[in-house]
Amino acid sequence: MSVVLVDAGGTNIGSVRYALQRLGADAALTSDAAAIRAADKVILPGVGAAGPGMARLRELGLVELMRSLTQPVLGVCLGMQLLCAHSEEGDTECLGLIPAKVRRFAEHPGLRVPHMGWNGLSVQHEHPLLAGLDEGEQAYFVHSYAVPVGEWTLATAEHGEAFSAMVARGNFHGMQFHPERSAAVGAKLLKNFLEL
Repeated sequence: MSVVLVDAGGTNIGSVRYALQRLGADAALTSDAAAIRAADKVILPGVGAAGPGMARLRELGLVELMRSLTQPVLGVCLGMQLLCAHSEEGDTECLGLIPAKVRRFAEHPGLRVPHMGWNGLSVQHEHPLLAGLDEGEQAYFVHSYAVPVGEWTLATAEHGEAFSAMVARGNFHGMQFHPERSAAVGAKLLKNFLEL
């Protein structure tokens, strides 16, 4: 099975690669359209802001390619947000694969933004990506913007309000948390993705 990590300039790429290696998948880091198209699984990692992330995909000529992929695709952290229609962060048009608008967390007294740390996952829909995930299991988050809950939501977490922790629409999937930093839960969910 061939797995590629799209080189969209994210800083978490090394740790995602290492997490995949522990599962027996050696994922190549690439911005080559032919390699991405030929892969069995495609992962779009990302840390940073929506505007620069989309600018990098445009610069590499990968926007239309990403939209046309038919194999399983996983967006991680910012990568999940880039799968959506639009982000408030920098008023950015994203890939439009999940019809959601990414919003900044509302400020509430005592609520810290960015949302950082461990948070429980609440399953909303049955999906092979969630196989073996128990209600309330914890994943590690670092983000200031979130995808609202909608028909695309597989699992939620709460930070002031419920938001999408995991999404899916067709062959496109996303994890807002960092599976590579989420211990056994993250490894289980990455393994599920590799088995889709």
